[in-house]
Amino acid sequence: MTQLLNNIHAIILAGGSGTRFWPLSRETCPKQMLHIVGEDTLLRQTIKRVNGFILPENIWIVTTEDKAQDLKFHIDSLGPLAKKIQFIKEPLGRNTAPAIGLAALYLNRLSTDSIMIVMPSDHAIPDTEKFLSGLNLAIKGADKNHLVTFGIKPSRPETGYGYIKTGNKSINNLNGLVKVERFVEKPDLQTAMSYLSNDNYFWNSGIFVWKTSKILSEIQTHLPSLYHTLKEIESLLFDSGKLNRLEKPNKPDKLNKPNKLNEPNKPGTRSALCAMRYASLESISIDYGIMERSSDVLMVPATFQWSDLGSWTALDEVIEKNDSGNILKGNTIDIGSQNSIVFSGERLVATIGLKDMVVVDTPDATLITPKEKVQEVRKIVEILKQNGREEHLIHRTVERPWGSYTVLEKGQGYKIKRVSLNPGAKLSLQLHRKRSEHWVVVSGTARVMKENDTYLVHTNESTYIPVNIKHRLENPGEVLLQIIEVQNGEYLEEDDIERFSDDYGRT
Repeated sequence: MTQLLNNIHAIILAGGSGTRFWPLSRETCPKQMLHIVGEDTLLRQTIKRVNGFILPENIWIVTTEDKAQDLKFHIDSLGPLAKKIQFIKEPLGRNTAPAIGLAALYLNRLSTDSIMIVMPSDHAIPDTEKFLSGLNLAIKGADKNHLVTFGIKPSRPETGYGYIKTGNKSINNLNGLVKVERFVEKPDLQTAMSYLSNDNYFWNSGIFVWKTSKILSEIQTHLPSLYHTLKEIESLLFDSGKLNRLEKPNKPDKLNKPNKLNEPNKPGTRSALCAMRYASLESISIDYGIMERSSDVLMVPATFQWSDLGSWTALDEVIEKNDSGNILKGNTIDIGSQNSIVFSGERLVATIGLKDMVVVDTPDATLITPKEKVQEVRKIVEILKQNGREEHLIHRTVERPWGSYTVLEKGQGYKIKRVSLNPGAKLSLQLHRKRSEHWVVVSGTARVMKENDTYLVHTNESTYIPVNIKHRLENPGEVLLQIIEVQNGEYLEEDDIERFSDDYGRT
Protein backbone atom coordinates (compact mmCIF):
# COMPACT_ATOMS: atom_id res chain seq x y z
CA MET A 1 0.00 0.00 0.00
CA THR A 2 1.44 3.34 -1.03
CA GLN A 3 1.67 5.87 1.76
CA LEU A 4 1.66 9.18 -0.14
CA LEU A 5 0.43 11.07 2.91
CA ASN A 6 1.39 14.60 3.90
CA ASN A 7 2.31 13.70 7.46
CA ILE A 8 4.78 10.87 6.73
CA HIS A 9 8.41 11.94 6.36
CA ALA A 10 11.67 10.14 5.61
CA ILE A 11 14.63 11.33 7.69
CA ILE A 12 17.89 10.18 6.10
CA LEU A 13 20.89 10.45 8.43
CA ALA A 14 23.93 11.30 6.32
CA GLY A 15 26.44 12.92 8.67
CA GLY A 16 28.89 10.02 9.06
CA SER A 17 32.26 9.61 7.38
CA GLY A 18 32.45 5.80 7.20
CA THR A 19 36.03 5.55 8.42
CA ARG A 20 35.97 1.74 8.41
CA PHE A 21 35.66 1.85 4.60
CA TRP A 22 38.93 3.72 4.20
CA PRO A 23 40.73 4.15 1.81
CA LEU A 24 37.65 4.20 -0.47
CA SER A 25 35.76 6.50 1.91
CA ARG A 26 37.19 9.89 2.89
CA GLU A 27 35.78 12.78 4.89
CA THR A 28 34.95 14.65 1.68
CA CYS A 29 33.64 11.47 0.03
CA PRO A 30 32.06 9.43 2.86
CA LYS A 31 30.63 5.94 2.58
CA GLN A 32 27.12 7.10 1.69
CA MET A 33 28.52 8.71 -1.50
CA LEU A 34 30.26 5.54 -2.67
CA HIS A 35 29.08 3.09 -5.30
CA ILE A 36 29.90 -0.08 -3.38
CA VAL A 37 27.00 -2.40 -4.16
CA GLY A 38 23.86 -2.09 -6.28
CA GLU A 39 23.06 0.19 -9.20
CA ASP A 40 23.97 3.51 -7.57
CA THR A 41 25.65 5.11 -4.56
CA LEU A 42 24.29 4.20 -1.15
CA LEU A 43 22.70 7.61 -0.51
CA ARG A 44 20.96 7.76 -3.86
CA GLN A 45 19.75 4.16 -3.38
CA THR A 46 18.28 5.17 0.00
CA ILE A 47 16.40 8.06 -1.60
CA LYS A 48 15.12 5.92 -4.48
CA ARG A 49 13.97 3.25 -2.01
CA VAL A 50 11.35 5.58 -0.50
CA ASN A 51 10.58 7.75 -3.52
CA GLY A 52 6.97 7.08 -4.49
CA PHE A 53 6.20 5.78 -1.02
CA ILE A 54 7.01 9.18 0.50
CA LEU A 55 6.22 12.54 -1.11
CA PRO A 56 9.48 13.98 -2.54
CA GLU A 57 9.15 17.16 -0.47
CA ASN A 58 8.83 14.98 2.65
CA ILE A 59 12.29 13.47 2.17
CA TRP A 60 14.80 15.18 4.47
CA ILE A 61 18.56 14.69 4.64
CA VAL A 62 20.15 15.43 8.02
CA THR A 63 23.86 16.10 7.81
CA THR A 64 26.56 18.41 9.10
CA GLU A 65 27.08 21.86 7.62
CA ASP A 66 30.45 20.91 6.13
CA LYS A 67 28.98 17.95 4.21
CA ALA A 68 25.68 19.50 3.09
CA GLN A 69 26.92 21.23 -0.08
CA ASP A 70 28.74 18.14 -1.37
CA LEU A 71 25.68 15.98 -0.68
CA LYS A 72 23.46 18.43 -2.57
CA PHE A 73 25.78 18.20 -5.56
CA HIS A 74 25.87 14.42 -5.19
CA ILE A 75 22.10 13.98 -5.50
CA ASP A 76 21.75 16.42 -8.41
CA SER A 77 21.83 13.45 -10.79
CA LEU A 78 18.39 12.47 -9.46
CA GLY A 79 16.98 15.35 -11.50
CA PRO A 80 13.68 17.00 -10.45
CA LEU A 81 13.46 14.75 -7.38
CA ALA A 82 16.66 16.26 -5.98
CA LYS A 83 15.19 19.77 -6.17
CA LYS A 84 12.36 18.79 -3.79
CA ILE A 85 14.49 17.05 -1.15
CA GLN A 86 15.08 19.21 1.93
CA PHE A 87 18.16 19.49 4.12
CA ILE A 88 18.50 19.93 7.88
CA LYS A 89 22.05 20.97 8.74
CA GLU A 90 23.78 20.40 12.05
CA PRO A 91 26.56 22.88 12.90
CA LEU A 92 28.67 19.82 13.77
CA GLY A 93 28.10 16.11 14.40
CA ARG A 94 26.67 15.20 17.80
CA ASN A 95 25.59 11.59 17.13
CA THR A 96 22.11 10.34 16.30
CA ALA A 97 20.05 11.45 19.31
CA PRO A 98 20.66 15.20 18.77
CA ALA A 99 20.34 14.82 14.98
CA ILE A 100 16.99 13.05 15.29
CA GLY A 101 15.83 15.51 17.95
CA LEU A 102 16.68 18.44 15.68
CA ALA A 103 14.75 16.86 12.79
CA ALA A 104 11.79 16.26 15.11
CA LEU A 105 11.70 19.99 15.92
CA TYR A 106 11.21 20.83 12.26
CA LEU A 107 8.55 18.20 11.60
CA ASN A 108 6.69 18.83 14.83
CA ARG A 109 6.19 22.43 13.71
CA LEU A 110 4.43 21.09 10.61
CA SER A 111 2.23 18.69 12.58
CA THR A 112 2.42 16.98 15.96
CA ASP A 113 1.07 13.91 14.14
CA SER A 114 4.01 13.87 11.72
CA ILE A 115 5.51 10.38 11.46
CA MET A 116 9.27 10.07 11.04
CA ILE A 117 10.89 7.18 9.22
CA VAL A 118 14.52 7.43 10.37
CA MET A 119 17.03 5.67 8.11
CA PRO A 120 20.81 5.68 7.83
CA SER A 121 22.06 6.66 4.37
CA ASP A 122 24.58 3.84 4.00
CA HIS A 123 22.65 0.57 4.31
CA ALA A 124 22.31 -2.05 1.60
CA ILE A 125 18.69 -3.23 1.21
CA PRO A 126 18.23 -4.87 -2.21
CA ASP A 127 14.56 -5.89 -1.83
CA THR A 128 12.62 -2.61 -1.89
CA GLU A 129 9.18 -4.25 -2.04
CA LYS A 130 9.72 -6.20 1.18
CA PHE A 131 11.24 -3.14 2.85
CA LEU A 132 8.20 -0.99 2.02
CA SER A 133 5.88 -3.73 3.24
CA GLY A 134 7.70 -3.63 6.59
CA LEU A 135 7.41 0.16 6.64
CA ASN A 136 3.64 -0.05 6.25
CA LEU A 137 3.49 -2.25 9.34
CA ALA A 138 5.85 0.02 11.28
CA ILE A 139 3.76 3.08 10.40
CA LYS A 140 0.66 1.41 11.86
CA GLY A 141 2.54 0.94 15.13
CA ALA A 142 3.83 4.51 15.11
CA ASP A 143 0.31 5.81 14.43
CA LYS A 144 -0.74 4.08 17.68
CA ASN A 145 1.94 6.18 19.43
CA HIS A 146 4.62 3.50 19.85
CA LEU A 147 8.33 3.65 19.07
CA VAL A 148 8.96 1.11 16.31
CA THR A 149 12.22 -0.40 15.11
CA PHE A 150 13.27 -3.15 12.70
CA GLY A 151 15.03 -6.34 13.79
CA ILE A 152 17.13 -8.48 11.45
CA LYS A 153 17.26 -12.23 12.03
CA PRO A 154 20.94 -13.12 12.65
CA SER A 155 22.66 -15.26 10.03
CA ARG A 156 25.93 -15.64 11.97
CA PRO A 157 27.27 -14.99 15.49
CA GLU A 158 28.04 -11.30 14.86
CA THR A 159 29.89 -9.43 17.62
CA GLY A 160 29.87 -6.07 15.83
CA TYR A 161 26.11 -5.46 16.13
CA GLY A 162 23.80 -4.62 18.99
CA TYR A 163 20.89 -7.02 19.52
CA ILE A 164 17.19 -6.77 20.32
CA LYS A 165 15.45 -9.26 22.59
CA THR A 166 11.72 -9.61 21.94
CA GLY A 167 8.74 -11.19 23.63
CA ASN A 168 6.88 -14.15 22.17
CA LYS A 169 3.58 -12.64 21.05
CA SER A 170 2.36 -10.09 18.54
CA ILE A 171 0.68 -6.92 19.81
CA ASN A 172 -3.13 -6.87 19.82
CA ASN A 173 -4.54 -5.17 16.70
CA LEU A 174 -1.01 -4.86 15.29
CA ASN A 175 -0.36 -8.33 13.94
CA GLY A 176 3.27 -8.74 12.94
CA LEU A 177 4.65 -6.29 15.49
CA VAL A 178 6.27 -7.72 18.62
CA LYS A 179 7.12 -6.16 21.96
CA VAL A 180 10.78 -5.37 22.62
CA GLU A 181 11.93 -6.60 26.01
CA ARG A 182 15.37 -5.03 25.93
CA PHE A 183 18.29 -3.91 23.79
CA VAL A 184 21.58 -5.77 24.20
CA GLU A 185 25.05 -4.30 23.73
CA LYS A 186 27.50 -5.90 21.31
CA PRO A 187 28.14 -9.40 22.74
CA ASP A 188 31.24 -11.55 22.90
CA LEU A 189 31.49 -14.49 20.50
CA GLN A 190 30.10 -17.13 22.87
CA THR A 191 27.09 -14.98 23.73
CA ALA A 192 26.48 -14.17 20.06
CA MET A 193 26.48 -17.89 19.28
CA SER A 194 23.79 -18.45 21.89
CA TYR A 195 21.69 -15.65 20.37
CA LEU A 196 21.93 -17.32 16.96
CA SER A 197 19.92 -20.32 18.16
CA ASN A 198 17.34 -18.23 20.06
CA ASP A 199 14.35 -17.02 18.02
CA ASN A 200 13.87 -14.01 20.32
CA TYR A 201 17.14 -12.26 19.41
CA PHE A 202 17.57 -9.96 16.41
CA TRP A 203 20.21 -7.61 15.08
CA ASN A 204 19.43 -3.94 15.71
CA SER A 205 18.99 -2.43 12.22
CA GLY A 206 19.12 1.24 13.22
CA ILE A 207 15.89 1.96 11.30
CA PHE A 208 13.13 3.62 13.35
CA VAL A 209 9.55 4.87 12.88
CA TRP A 210 7.63 7.11 15.31
CA LYS A 211 5.58 10.27 15.68
CA THR A 212 7.59 13.44 16.21
CA SER A 213 5.56 14.22 19.32
CA LYS A 214 6.33 10.75 20.68
CA ILE A 215 10.09 10.91 20.21
CA LEU A 216 10.25 14.43 21.66
CA SER A 217 8.30 13.20 24.68
CA GLU A 218 10.73 10.30 25.10
CA ILE A 219 13.70 12.69 24.81
CA GLN A 220 12.12 14.90 27.48
CA THR A 221 11.79 11.87 29.79
CA HIS A 222 15.12 10.13 29.22
CA LEU A 223 17.42 12.94 28.00
CA PRO A 224 16.08 16.08 29.74
CA SER A 225 19.24 18.10 29.13
CA LEU A 226 19.05 17.42 25.38
CA TYR A 227 15.34 18.28 25.39
CA HIS A 228 15.93 21.58 27.18
CA THR A 229 18.64 22.62 24.71
CA LEU A 230 16.54 21.58 21.73
CA LYS A 231 13.68 23.75 22.99
CA GLU A 232 16.09 26.70 23.27
CA ILE A 233 17.21 26.06 19.69
CA GLU A 234 13.58 25.82 18.58
CA SER A 235 12.88 29.23 20.07
CA LEU A 236 15.86 30.71 18.24
CA LEU A 237 14.90 29.04 14.98
CA PHE A 238 11.24 29.92 14.85
CA ASP A 239 10.39 32.79 17.21
CA SER A 240 10.64 36.23 15.60
CA GLY A 241 10.30 38.04 18.93
CA LYS A 242 12.83 38.58 21.68
CA LEU A 243 15.45 36.00 22.49
CA ASN A 244 14.33 34.13 25.57
CA ARG A 245 16.86 34.48 28.39
CA LEU A 246 19.62 35.03 25.82
CA GLU A 247 21.74 38.07 25.11
CA LYS A 248 19.97 40.08 22.44
CA PRO A 249 22.18 40.58 19.34
CA ASN A 250 22.67 44.01 17.80
CA LYS A 251 20.80 43.05 14.65
CA PRO A 252 18.77 39.90 15.31
CA ASP A 253 17.95 37.79 12.26
CA LYS A 254 14.30 36.90 11.72
CA LEU A 255 14.08 33.14 12.00
CA ASN A 256 10.44 32.55 11.24
CA LYS A 257 10.89 29.61 8.90
CA PRO A 258 12.95 26.38 9.01
CA ASN A 259 16.42 25.67 7.58
CA LYS A 260 17.97 28.76 9.21
CA LEU A 261 20.23 26.94 11.65
CA ASN A 262 23.28 27.48 9.48
CA GLU A 263 23.08 31.10 8.40
CA PRO A 264 26.54 32.76 8.68
CA ASN A 265 27.52 32.43 12.34
CA LYS A 266 28.32 36.06 13.10
CA PRO A 267 28.81 36.62 16.86
CA GLY A 268 25.57 37.51 18.60
CA THR A 269 23.24 36.39 15.81
CA ARG A 270 20.58 33.76 16.36
CA SER A 271 22.45 31.33 14.12
CA ALA A 272 25.61 31.72 16.22
CA LEU A 273 23.62 31.13 19.40
CA CYS A 274 22.03 28.03 17.84
CA ALA A 275 25.46 26.71 16.90
CA MET A 276 26.77 27.34 20.43
CA ARG A 277 23.80 25.53 21.97
CA TYR A 278 24.14 22.60 19.60
CA ALA A 279 27.89 22.31 20.16
CA SER A 280 27.25 22.02 23.91
CA LEU A 281 25.14 18.87 23.47
CA GLU A 282 26.43 15.51 24.64
CA SER A 283 27.31 13.14 21.80
CA ILE A 284 24.90 10.27 22.37
CA SER A 285 23.21 7.72 20.14
CA ILE A 286 19.45 7.31 19.91
CA ASP A 287 19.91 3.62 20.75
CA TYR A 288 21.64 4.27 24.06
CA GLY A 289 19.81 7.48 24.94
CA ILE A 290 16.23 6.43 24.16
CA MET A 291 15.70 2.92 22.80
CA GLU A 292 17.49 1.13 25.62
CA ARG A 293 15.58 3.14 28.25
CA SER A 294 12.06 3.31 26.82
CA SER A 295 9.38 0.81 27.86
CA ASP A 296 7.27 1.39 24.74
CA VAL A 297 9.22 -0.09 21.84
CA LEU A 298 7.80 -2.46 19.22
CA MET A 299 9.73 -4.31 16.53
CA VAL A 300 9.04 -5.37 12.96
CA PRO A 301 10.83 -8.67 12.23
CA ALA A 302 12.39 -7.77 8.88
CA THR A 303 11.88 -10.09 5.92
CA PHE A 304 14.26 -8.18 3.65
CA GLN A 305 17.99 -8.68 3.15
CA TRP A 306 19.97 -6.04 5.02
CA SER A 307 23.54 -4.98 5.71
CA ASP A 308 24.79 -1.84 7.41
CA LEU A 309 28.09 -2.16 5.51
CA GLY A 310 29.90 -1.46 8.74
CA SER A 311 33.26 -2.75 7.49
CA TRP A 312 34.87 -4.34 4.46
CA THR A 313 33.86 -7.85 5.52
CA ALA A 314 30.18 -6.82 5.27
CA LEU A 315 30.59 -7.18 1.51
CA ASP A 316 30.52 -10.95 2.04
CA GLU A 317 26.78 -10.57 2.75
CA VAL A 318 25.79 -8.48 -0.28
CA ILE A 319 28.17 -9.20 -3.19
CA GLU A 320 28.28 -12.47 -5.07
CA LYS A 321 31.50 -14.44 -4.61
CA ASN A 322 33.37 -16.63 -7.07
CA ASP A 323 33.85 -20.37 -6.59
CA SER A 324 36.78 -19.75 -4.24
CA GLY A 325 34.77 -17.44 -2.00
CA ASN A 326 36.53 -14.30 -3.30
CA ILE A 327 35.07 -10.90 -4.13
CA LEU A 328 37.18 -9.37 -6.92
CA LYS A 329 36.14 -5.90 -8.12
CA GLY A 330 37.94 -3.64 -10.55
CA ASN A 331 41.18 -4.26 -12.43
CA THR A 332 42.30 -7.45 -10.65
CA ILE A 333 44.05 -10.75 -11.43
CA ASP A 334 44.06 -13.50 -8.82
CA ILE A 335 45.71 -16.91 -8.56
CA GLY A 336 44.71 -19.34 -5.86
CA SER A 337 43.26 -17.00 -3.23
CA GLN A 338 40.39 -18.00 -0.94
CA ASN A 339 37.69 -16.06 0.93
CA SER A 340 39.34 -12.73 0.21
CA ILE A 341 38.15 -9.29 -0.93
CA VAL A 342 40.13 -7.34 -3.52
CA PHE A 343 38.97 -3.86 -4.63
CA SER A 344 40.88 -2.02 -7.33
CA GLY A 345 40.43 1.03 -9.54
CA GLU A 346 42.27 1.61 -12.81
CA ARG A 347 45.58 0.26 -11.54
CA LEU A 348 46.06 -3.51 -11.86
CA VAL A 349 46.17 -5.36 -8.55
CA ALA A 350 47.52 -8.93 -8.77
CA THR A 351 47.13 -11.34 -5.84
CA ILE A 352 48.44 -14.86 -5.26
CA GLY A 353 47.42 -17.32 -2.58
CA LEU A 354 45.64 -14.95 -0.21
CA LYS A 355 43.38 -16.40 2.47
CA ASP A 356 40.82 -14.39 4.43
CA MET A 357 42.39 -11.09 3.40
CA VAL A 358 41.15 -7.65 2.32
CA VAL A 359 43.05 -5.59 -0.26
CA VAL A 360 41.73 -2.15 -1.32
CA ASP A 361 43.72 -0.04 -3.78
CA THR A 362 43.15 3.63 -4.63
CA PRO A 363 45.47 6.05 -6.50
CA ASP A 364 46.99 7.43 -3.29
CA ALA A 365 46.52 4.71 -0.64
CA THR A 366 46.35 0.91 -0.36
CA LEU A 367 44.89 -1.13 2.50
CA ILE A 368 46.01 -4.71 3.19
CA THR A 369 44.58 -6.46 6.25
CA PRO A 370 43.34 -9.85 7.46
CA LYS A 371 39.56 -9.94 7.59
CA GLU A 372 39.64 -10.41 11.33
CA LYS A 373 41.35 -7.01 11.72
CA VAL A 374 39.08 -4.85 9.52
CA GLN A 375 37.48 -3.13 12.52
CA GLU A 376 40.88 -1.54 13.19
CA VAL A 377 40.89 0.40 9.91
CA ARG A 378 39.51 3.40 11.80
CA LYS A 379 42.78 3.44 13.79
CA ILE A 380 44.66 4.07 10.53
CA VAL A 381 42.39 7.05 9.87
CA GLU A 382 43.09 8.43 13.35
CA ILE A 383 46.86 8.14 12.81
CA LEU A 384 46.54 9.95 9.46
CA LYS A 385 44.66 12.77 11.19
CA GLN A 386 47.22 13.00 14.01
CA ASN A 387 50.08 13.18 11.51
CA GLY A 388 48.40 15.86 9.39
CA ARG A 389 48.13 13.58 6.37
CA GLU A 390 45.39 14.37 3.85
CA GLU A 391 44.76 10.76 2.76
CA HIS A 392 41.92 10.57 5.30
CA LEU A 393 40.33 13.73 3.96
CA ILE A 394 40.26 13.73 0.18
CA HIS A 395 40.83 11.56 -2.89
CA ARG A 396 43.22 12.57 -5.64
CA THR A 397 40.18 12.76 -7.93
CA VAL A 398 37.48 15.02 -6.51
CA GLU A 399 33.97 15.21 -7.98
CA ARG A 400 32.44 18.65 -8.38
CA PRO A 401 29.04 19.74 -9.75
CA TRP A 402 30.78 21.05 -12.88
CA GLY A 403 32.99 17.96 -13.40
CA SER A 404 36.09 16.84 -11.50
CA TYR A 405 39.74 17.48 -10.85
CA THR A 406 42.64 15.09 -10.22
CA VAL A 407 45.85 15.99 -8.40
CA LEU A 408 48.63 14.57 -10.59
CA GLU A 409 51.62 15.81 -8.63
CA LYS A 410 52.52 18.26 -5.91
CA GLY A 411 55.67 19.55 -4.26
CA GLN A 412 57.09 22.56 -2.48
CA GLY A 413 55.45 25.60 -4.03
CA TYR A 414 53.64 23.82 -6.87
CA LYS A 415 50.69 21.55 -7.63
CA ILE A 416 49.62 20.00 -10.95
CA LYS A 417 45.98 19.09 -11.63
CA ARG A 418 43.92 17.69 -14.46
CA VAL A 419 40.61 19.58 -14.56
CA SER A 420 37.63 18.06 -16.44
CA LEU A 421 34.73 20.42 -17.16
CA ASN A 422 31.38 19.11 -18.41
CA PRO A 423 29.81 20.61 -21.57
CA GLY A 424 28.08 23.89 -20.76
CA ALA A 425 29.51 24.04 -17.22
CA LYS A 426 31.60 26.79 -15.69
CA LEU A 427 33.55 27.40 -12.53
CA SER A 428 32.77 30.27 -10.17
CA LEU A 429 34.06 33.77 -10.81
CA GLN A 430 36.95 33.76 -8.35
CA LEU A 431 40.43 34.87 -7.42
CA HIS A 432 43.32 33.45 -5.39
CA ARG A 433 45.34 35.47 -2.92
CA LYS A 434 48.32 33.14 -2.65
CA ARG A 435 48.75 31.32 -5.96
CA SER A 436 48.91 31.82 -9.70
CA GLU A 437 47.62 29.31 -12.27
CA HIS A 438 48.77 28.29 -15.74
CA TRP A 439 46.16 26.44 -17.85
CA VAL A 440 47.00 24.23 -20.83
CA VAL A 441 44.01 22.93 -22.82
CA VAL A 442 44.50 19.26 -23.75
CA SER A 443 41.03 18.59 -25.22
CA GLY A 444 38.03 20.77 -26.06
CA THR A 445 37.84 24.55 -26.06
CA ALA A 446 37.90 26.80 -22.99
CA ARG A 447 36.25 30.17 -22.59
CA VAL A 448 38.32 32.21 -20.15
CA MET A 449 37.23 35.37 -18.36
CA LYS A 450 40.15 37.30 -16.88
CA GLU A 451 39.18 40.61 -15.27
CA ASN A 452 37.36 42.45 -18.09
CA ASP A 453 38.73 40.31 -20.90
CA THR A 454 36.98 37.17 -22.29
CA TYR A 455 38.64 34.91 -24.88
CA LEU A 456 38.80 31.31 -26.17
CA VAL A 457 41.68 28.92 -25.58
CA HIS A 458 41.85 25.93 -27.93
CA THR A 459 43.55 22.54 -27.70
CA ASN A 460 47.34 22.85 -27.31
CA GLU A 461 47.03 26.49 -26.28
CA SER A 462 47.52 27.99 -22.83
CA THR A 463 46.78 30.99 -20.64
CA TYR A 464 48.11 32.43 -17.39
CA ILE A 465 46.12 33.61 -14.35
CA PRO A 466 48.18 35.82 -11.98
CA VAL A 467 47.60 36.18 -8.24
CA ASN A 468 44.69 38.46 -7.19
CA ILE A 469 43.09 38.46 -10.65
CA LYS A 470 39.38 37.68 -11.01
CA HIS A 471 38.88 34.82 -13.44
CA ARG A 472 36.47 32.17 -14.63
CA LEU A 473 36.77 28.98 -16.69
CA GLU A 474 33.87 27.81 -18.87
CA ASN A 475 33.24 24.97 -21.33
CA PRO A 476 31.15 26.44 -24.17
CA GLY A 477 31.37 23.29 -26.27
CA GLU A 478 29.52 19.98 -26.52
CA VAL A 479 32.45 17.74 -25.52
CA LEU A 480 34.37 17.38 -22.26
CA LEU A 481 36.93 20.13 -21.67
CA GLN A 482 40.17 18.96 -20.08
CA ILE A 483 42.98 21.24 -18.98
CA ILE A 484 46.23 20.76 -17.12
CA GLU A 485 46.48 23.33 -14.35
CA VAL A 486 49.87 24.21 -12.85
CA GLN A 487 49.60 26.13 -9.58
CA ASN A 488 52.51 28.06 -8.09
CA GLY A 489 52.56 29.87 -4.77
CA GLU A 490 53.21 29.81 -1.06
CA TYR A 491 49.83 28.19 -0.27
CA LEU A 492 47.99 25.81 -2.62
CA GLU A 493 44.97 24.49 -0.71
CA GLU A 494 41.35 24.66 -1.85
CA ASP A 495 40.30 27.26 0.71
CA ASP A 496 42.33 29.92 -1.14
CA ILE A 497 39.29 30.67 -3.31
CA GLU A 498 37.36 33.92 -3.04
CA ARG A 499 34.11 33.54 -5.01
CA PHE A 500 32.12 36.44 -6.46
CA SER A 501 29.54 34.59 -8.56
CA ASP A 502 28.69 30.90 -8.73
CA ASP A 503 26.05 28.77 -10.48
CA TYR A 504 26.03 26.33 -7.56
CA GLY A 505 25.31 28.65 -4.64
CA ARG A 506 28.79 28.61 -3.10
CA THR A 507 29.33 32.37 -2.82
